[in-house]
Amino acid sequence: MRLPRTRPRSLAGQLFAMQVVLIAAVVAGCAVFAYVSGSAQAEQTATRQVRAAAVAVADSPSVREAILTPDPSAVLQPYAEQVRRDTGIAFVTIMDTERVRWTHPDASLIGETFLGHTEEALRGETFTETYTGTLGPSIRVVTPVRDGREIIGLVSAGITVDRVSSQVREQLGALALAAGGALALGGIGTYVINARLRRHTHGMNAAELSRLHDYHQATLHAVREGLLMLDGQRRIALINDAGRELLGITPETEALGRTVDELALPAPLTGALLASEARVDELHLTADRVVVVNTRPVVGGERRGTVVTLRDHTELQTLTGELDSERGFTQALRSQAHEAANRLHTVVSLIELGRVEEAVDFATAELELAQVLTDRVVGAVEEPVLAALLLGKAAQANERGVELELAEDSLIDDGALPSSLAQRDLVTILGNLIDNAVDAASEGDSAAAVPAQRTGGTGAGRARVTVTALADEGELLLRVSDTGAGIGPEEADEVFRRGWSTHGAGRGLGLALVRQAAHRNGGSVELDRAPEGGARFTVRLPLGDRTTAAHRKQVTA
Repeated sequence: MRLPRTRPRSLAGQLFAMQVVLIAAVVAGCAVFAYVSGSAQAEQTATRQVRAAAVAVADSPSVREAILTPDPSAVLQPYAEQVRRDTGIAFVTIMDTERVRWTHPDASLIGETFLGHTEEALRGETFTETYTGTLGPSIRVVTPVRDGREIIGLVSAGITVDRVSSQVREQLGALALAAGGALALGGIGTYVINARLRRHTHGMNAAELSRLHDYHQATLHAVREGLLMLDGQRRIALINDAGRELLGITPETEALGRTVDELALPAPLTGALLASEARVDELHLTADRVVVVNTRPVVGGERRGTVVTLRDHTELQTLTGELDSERGFTQALRSQAHEAANRLHTVVSLIELGRVEEAVDFATAELELAQVLTDRVVGAVEEPVLAALLLGKAAQANERGVELELAEDSLIDDGALPSSLAQRDLVTILGNLIDNAVDAASEGDSAAAVPAQRTGGTGAGRARVTVTALADEGELLLRVSDTGAGIGPEEADEVFRRGWSTHGAGRGLGLALVRQAAHRNGGSVELDRAPEGGARFTVRLPLGDRTTAAHRKQVTA
């Protein structure tokens, strides 16, 4: 039978066991140190006590007088016992220089020889020793009794080692109680701390946490969506590589710990990141990208931060614009096919009526009218993408009653545009500018036609959009002007902001994309008033050395 594999102890459990062992070792070490220190201190205290008693007895004048009497024991024995009881020591022995006792706690031993060393005391010194006498091992002090300069006796005071050990044992009991309390308190504190740690680590062990961290880091670097985490003070706590790229933060910039305000992001995007409420699929523009932002506050009793996800919407928005253009081309072609059918029916009808010459003249005039713009565009703009865009937009504008014309000074030679300049950006820039100009011109034309009809006049002339496309001197110039109502100076800065539009909600992204595409290619966008009275947008894009060299070659030829 295969036994189930035992799951390793959690990190909190491992730390708890380690901390308990550590606390126990520290408490035990402190207890041993205190015991050793207490033993040494008790021995030193006992030594000082017996030394003080011995010296005090030896210096007593009554002792010297009693020694000189015929029977010293009669006076000295009661005195020595009184001193012993008062000081709490084990014995006070007074003897002659031949070590014969005059006093002893056991009166039957008076007159016998003192057990111990006296040589140093006979030389006039006071010394301490541990010696086993009649009362057992004891710490004793021996000091001389002087009568002037003559040594007439010796005094020995001592305390048994057992009594010192009993004092140490009493201290050890209190020490053990304190150590046990410290161990219990440390264990409880460690348990509380590790219970909290276990909740925060979800009971995982060190290997699982390490693996989770590795997976976390790999996931952050692998996902294409941007991930940004803000703490309660709106500071960046985490950001992955995609988030840096979408927000335009270079790898050299230290982003962690910085507030969102310090990132120099557009104001609407900064407001979305700092909002206290959740944001869902909001569209925002940075200098180079269209970003979809989702935010959700992290709340647990108090605001702990915000989780932000970022998705790159630039490609999708561009494709959407191209799809709209294709849809417009399709509608224009459908209208042209319908118009061509009407014209063909007209020609056939004229022929059936026998008016062949009129049919030929009508067909020729229509062919010349349709071919003029085509020849003009193809002759001036040899870049196929731009040429196709201009012809398609011309058909769309014509369906709306707007004339689209190409300025006389327009010229883009084949190969003049470098490969680094994305054709998609050119379509975004020129397509959105022409669409806005056609809208403005058609609205201006409708407004002008009303008073003309009321007065019986013919109006203010047909609406017109003029396009200039010129690649010259290392720069691509794209200029679009219209005959619409124009844009006031107070709105000149607002037109490039996402959401600005004269057509209501859900519009207002085209000009923001134009500025973004120009910025992405190192160019600029300017707005002023056209000679016709409408708005004029001018985009300048640097082309580099390749265009300059081609232009010089053409001039030389």
